[in-house]
Amino acid sequence: MRPYKVLIFIACVLACLGVLCMVLPDRVVWGEQELRWPTLAEVFGENSEYSEYSEYSEDSIAIPEEFPVAPDSLIEEAPEPAPVIPKVVVDSTADSRMFLHAFYASLEQSSERMVRVLHYGDSQIEEDRMTQQIREALQARYGGAGVGMMPLVQTIPTLTVKQQLHMGGRSITPAQGPRRYFVYGFKRDQRTDGLYGPMGQMSVMNDELVKGSESLMAVCTPQSKERPYSQWKIFADTAISYTTSGDTVRLSGRGDVYALSQESETGVIVDNIPMRGCLGLVFTKMDSTQLATFYRHQNVRLIIMQFGGNAIPSNRNPGTISGIVKGLREQVRYLRELAPEASILFIGPSDMLTQIDGEWQTYPMVPYMDRLLRKMALEENIAYFSLYSWMGGSGSMMRWQEVGLAGHDGVHFTRSGARKAGNAVAEWILSATY
Repeated sequence: MRPYKVLIFIACVLACLGVLCMVLPDRVVWGEQELRWPTLAEVFGENSEYSEYSEYSEDSIAIPEEFPVAPDSLIEEAPEPAPVIPKVVVDSTADSRMFLHAFYASLEQSSERMVRVLHYGDSQIEEDRMTQQIREALQARYGGAGVGMMPLVQTIPTLTVKQQLHMGGRSITPAQGPRRYFVYGFKRDQRTDGLYGPMGQMSVMNDELVKGSESLMAVCTPQSKERPYSQWKIFADTAISYTTSGDTVRLSGRGDVYALSQESETGVIVDNIPMRGCLGLVFTKMDSTQLATFYRHQNVRLIIMQFGGNAIPSNRNPGTISGIVKGLREQVRYLRELAPEASILFIGPSDMLTQIDGEWQTYPMVPYMDRLLRKMALEENIAYFSLYSWMGGSGSMMRWQEVGLAGHDGVHFTRSGARKAGNAVAEWILSATY
């Protein structure tokens, strides 16, 4: 292509972007996802005033007093003021494990009836991280086998099960498989009826959506060394028929598939349910009748919620964080209403790092959110485990990085770090004297 044509092309692209900057708002929010771009004033370096957006915001940042304008020769760019973080009064000495009393009581009958534990969380628990250690500890003491539920189409490989899906006699990728819907993530992947099943995601076997999807074979091979599972459970529409043989399940029919499960008839079953990028404000979007029926029939006695970290990097406004915690309180109440016999444990975010004035430091909102979540948990009579405090508080993520327990992003644990954290949670649960 000739140079002048390249120049014309670049000029046209810049013109189009300029028009978009003028006519579009500077951000668009879809559910929990937010897309931002600069305004035309920002592109040309003009002064602009920015206020943090959140549908959950209930407080405001204190505005500093105005100062007299100095002569042009003395004007320097002022640093962005640090957010004013309200003080949160909370009893940090209270042992919230007393709120797990109903769960502890159910464990005493685990030799006669299966007890189910659901571990919902964000990307910190992907790959069955942390959940695996909690499962191993509970099953070692109270019996049980198998990794529990997994989606029909597994997009994130786990450490505990190798999963392959076959359609039309050949192995396929998740993108080639049946149509999937998620309660979290993009709007285009969400349902309007709230029927996502207990994992917040499901697959539709229907040739009209994906040709060949009405006949599938899933091979789910355990990778861990726990006691082998003794039975399959398939959570799906009654129109779906299935047969099992060893680690293989064959499904046929037209309808919705919510989960496959490898488990035992008695003991403790612990399900790993990661929701990447999720704030945890999605449970009220899930059909209450379907969830309540599952919780009751499957004897769910402990629900673990591990959320909050995804709110930290993009929010500097304490009011936004306070509003998100208020939303999480609503989710806790919703789940407690649907599973009245279950105890609830909330695991707060870990320490997280960002660069401030060129130095790696803890995000200012991490300790604030941790205190708000602890306060919320005590007020709602649910257990709370502070990953932030257990790690060592502010700056502890840097020490974890130095010994290979945390990744370079300063946010996620490495696998060894996740094992350490999972073992700590499991020991904390099992060491209670209630």
